[in-house]
Amino acid sequence: MEGAILSHNHGMNRLLIIGCGDIALRVIPLLQQRYRVFALVRDPAKFERLRALGVMPIEGDLDKPDSLARLTSIAQVVLHFAPPVAQAHTDVRTRHLLAALTRGTPPKRLIYISTSGVYGDCQGALVSETHRLNAHTPRAKLRIDAEQQIRRWAMRNGVRASLLRVPGIYAAERLPLERIRANAPAIVSHEDSYSNHIHADDLARIVLAALRYGQTNRVYHAVDEDEMKMGDYFDAVADAFALPRPPRLLRAEVQRSVSPMMWSFMNESRRLTNHRMQQELNVRLRYPTLATLLDSLRQGRSD
Repeated sequence: MEGAILSHNHGMNRLLIIGCGDIALRVIPLLQQRYRVFALVRDPAKFERLRALGVMPIEGDLDKPDSLARLTSIAQVVLHFAPPVAQAHTDVRTRHLLAALTRGTPPKRLIYISTSGVYGDCQGALVSETHRLNAHTPRAKLRIDAEQQIRRWAMRNGVRASLLRVPGIYAAERLPLERIRANAPAIVSHEDSYSNHIHADDLARIVLAALRYGQTNRVYHAVDEDEMKMGDYFDAVADAFALPRPPRLLRAEVQRSVSPMMWSFMNESRRLTNHRMQQELNVRLRYPTLATLLDSLRQGRSD
């Protein structure tokens, strides 16, 4: 099968995916016509599934730089979706990847998925891509480090890099139903934080749009049209599935009753703008609001 893929796609641009999670699996079918797709994979058990999708798996591990030799000069385009290692001070995975890509002919194009957490708490303010970075969590600080590494590397090597800052990702199978069923609390409305979201399928399409139209060393918010507070998001999902709405508590009480990881999401309030994504990347969202998905799920259940 691999030989067939190689011969059939011989004249195509080669594209390398780093980080084969849910978003990569949604992107792969959109790439098939235009690219010969390779993927760095740590676990050989995943090879078969990727081959079935027409992807050539390459065994390697970003935590082991010696395993990355096969990435040298392999692709003209790189999609970097791999998260940093927690408890580190710098994103060593990104450093190892960029070093491997630089040994031969660097790619022409790189897309990196970052996080909207790089802005920290903006107290509900509207936030554009030029807003000051003020990460509070170790996770978001690592993303800033990765962005800076990529920007410097791209400028040195003449690579067109685009950075997508991504908020909470949702989909039919990525809704907070367990949290709602567990009766976990939300914050009372007047103290609540604004949260931002994007549907996983729209994010996959934004990646493709960035590949096509993204400008050099440019940041884009991959975010939908909603302006929702987090408790309202939980309420909307609960209503759609006929579940009791989460109890509302004061901020201080919620902080005491949720995990530090969950609190890091609930504590930060900002409203991301998406004008740049719409105007420069020509993106038209299939799921402009959470309600678009929830309505389609309701219709599916009533058909």
